[in-house]
Amino acid sequence: MKIKYSRDVDILTLELDEVTSIDHAEHIGQTIVHLSPDNQPVLIEIMKAREFVGTLIDAVMQSDVVQG
Repeated sequence: MKIKYSRDVDILTLELDEVTSIDHAEHIGQTIVHLSPDNQPVLIEIMKAREFVGTLIDAVMQSDVVQG
């Protein structure tokens, strides 16, 4: 997997498969998922990446809530 951040447009790109061709893409919220002909994810683009990563870090740093 390759990870790339484009600062000028604030997009985080996750290349999951370098070999498989992209057939189409689906836009879901601030994410674009590029899919192969058999609908497998090949590339993921996360727009507003700084906001996404900040939210991700906050979620990771929060304590797990144990219900008893």
